[in-house]
Amino acid sequence: MTENDPSGHDAGKARPAGAQPDAEQSASWAAQPAPQQTDATGLGGHATPHTGAQQAYTPEQQYNPWSPHTQAQQEHQTQGQYTQGHQVPGHQTPYTQPGPSVYAVPQQRQASKSTSGKLLAGVAAIALVVGGVAGGTVGYLTGDASGGSSVNALDAPKPAQQTGNLPAGSVEAVAQKLSPSVVELQVSGRSGAGEGSGFVLSTDGYVLTNNHVVEVAAGGGQIQAVFQDGKKGTATVVGRDPTTDIAVVKVSGVSGLTPVELGRSDDLRVGQPVVAIGSPFELTGTVTSGIVSALNRPVSAGGGGDQTTVMSAVQTDAAINPGNSGGPLANMAGQVIGINSAIYSPKSAQGQGGESGGNVGIGFAIPIDQARRTADDIINTGQAKQTFIGARVQTAPTGGAQLGEITAGSPAEKAGLKSGDVVTKLDDRTIPNADALVAEIRTRAPNDKVKFTLADGKVIEVTLGGQPVTPN
Repeated sequence: MTENDPSGHDAGKARPAGAQPDAEQSASWAAQPAPQQTDATGLGGHATPHTGAQQAYTPEQQYNPWSPHTQAQQEHQTQGQYTQGHQVPGHQTPYTQPGPSVYAVPQQRQASKSTSGKLLAGVAAIALVVGGVAGGTVGYLTGDASGGSSVNALDAPKPAQQTGNLPAGSVEAVAQKLSPSVVELQVSGRSGAGEGSGFVLSTDGYVLTNNHVVEVAAGGGQIQAVFQDGKKGTATVVGRDPTTDIAVVKVSGVSGLTPVELGRSDDLRVGQPVVAIGSPFELTGTVTSGIVSALNRPVSAGGGGDQTTVMSAVQTDAAINPGNSGGPLANMAGQVIGINSAIYSPKSAQGQGGESGGNVGIGFAIPIDQARRTADDIINTGQAKQTFIGARVQTAPTGGAQLGEITAGSPAEKAGLKSGDVVTKLDDRTIPNADALVAEIRTRAPNDKVKFTLADGKVIEVTLGGQPVTPN
């Protein structure tokens, strides 16, 4: 995910939905048992896999780009890497096929002050050296060998101070509107420490963030909220949902909070400009901008432990780095349209020890329409509700999502779906693989009616079910 994840999940590898194996991997995959199925009924985000031998994937065998950055991760690294998509050593995730992962969890920044100090000192040293050389060069070039008079910019008066209103729809205007509502979350627990971001939902202290930002503190840890103006308060976990990587915390001891304005994500357009705000690498209040690069991107990201998240994400090229997770992605009206949650981290960008690399222009955000519904459930009941159909699912050899075992009395059975049916569309959304079907179901609300188009052309209407999520 996008911050130094205190949960310290991944380090293994998983292949993005729909990706094809490379030549070196195809032979080994072909020798494996039949594809494992995903249980779309999975409470808490797990799907129950079919029984049968599965080859264990160790860090030497697979590379995982989704890597959280926390002390907790360092502990996991001694046991193998946890993948986005997510591959736990000896356990294949039900949502993706084996293969190299392209998605990295940009998690919370590891609480390592000594390293940060050395890094900043190094940067300062470089800046001083460059400044010295540049100064000498300028002096040489502006010197007048002829002895005549010279023009020096230092002698010119300062221009008039900017006093006008910020132009509407500018990055400046969005930053000014949203920054007071964005909070840095410093998290610690028995298994590690780190930091991420969040944003204010209400004047009485509710803050929306990622599950993987705060889960390390869920078992009695501590969370401190730091605001733009320097105010600090203690936060407690109200509820969290690993299946959607969403959590709500409540901050106490701070008054005068400014809630964000929530937008909508169902009318986003590719190419639309957006702004991200968060605390990458502990740099609180960092503002970056870019565009919506793609929509409805099925992405698997680690939500902690063996929980797996599959979301239909908003892809953006706005710079997102470890520490940004949980922060807002906003449109140019300053309305929040997504929660920054994950980044793509190629192997070449990974640091020593499996730590995720920085921004490469491919980040992912949870659509705000989905996050809004989950947050509302958590605040009103203390528990999120997961949408499901009650069927296992795997990617069909010819494309689409093939249904496996159907749970008795489930929405799938009631609608007349059968084991072996291949779903190729959900409403007007093409379903190329199992991940896409799971992601699309997760974006809908319980009791929504959707139309499944099958490979044989048959269209079946399904009323989606809902069940409470109980985090580990």
